[in-house]
Amino acid sequence: MEQKKHPMAHRQNGVEHKPVFMPRVNSDNLVKTDMVRFERHVGFATRQKKKSINDMHQVIRKKYGFKHVLELSSKSGEKLSFLLNPSSLQLASDDGNQTYSVENAFYASKVFKHGGPYTDLLTSAPRQAKKDERLSQSGALFGYDYFGMEWSVEPLTAFYDWLYITALKQNEALHEQVMQYQAFTDLTFNPKKSIHSAAYALAMFVAPSKRELLDTVEDPGEFYDLYYDFKISNTAHLLEDGWV
Repeated sequence: MEQKKHPMAHRQNGVEHKPVFMPRVNSDNLVKTDMVRFERHVGFATRQKKKSINDMHQVIRKKYGFKHVLELSSKSGEKLSFLLNPSSLQLASDDGNQTYSVENAFYASKVFKHGGPYTDLLTSAPRQAKKDERLSQSGALFGYDYFGMEWSVEPLTAFYDWLYITALKQNEALHEQVMQYQAFTDLTFNPKKSIHSAAYALAMFVAPSKRELLDTVEDPGEFYDLYYDFKISNTAHLLEDGWV
């Protein structure tokens, strides 16, 4: 069956389409994901990236009436964005003796048909962990094993979101700043290549916080249930609907 394509899904000269992740308080979604269309400034220079981010955020502010939108990529130049990046945000082990970046914990927990989890990736540089050949040469992804805690692949982003939210919950100094934002973006995120987005996970932190549901993170089972208690709106669903 041919996948339907929304007109906005096609990239045009000078036009970019990226997802915006919006935490919801009074909705059957915890997070609402939408695609926004904005002017793309061609070039790899940081200045060009910042222009694209500014244009994207202007569209979001006008369309949704938001005042506070956070770009999570390093292209924003914001200190908070750096601290919230999954390569920087640290997650403490259960005994509290070691910390790992969310990025490292995610790749080190993957279990494949022919191998994994590759726990040595916990202490690799995040970029090296992501590019480790074993992650692409061990067959189909079966699930995740985080220090004996097993997660299935479905719901698609649940394990990654749980890692990120747990790490952010541990970093209380960041909470007040994070809660000021109404939407999150990541200019470098490509939903055609990955369904896991720190910007989405960040919105998944804010929504339960405002609903006083954040304690569900303590119990992975209760956190898992959130993906069935609420409607899911993420980039995987945009793909299914032909928006990406």
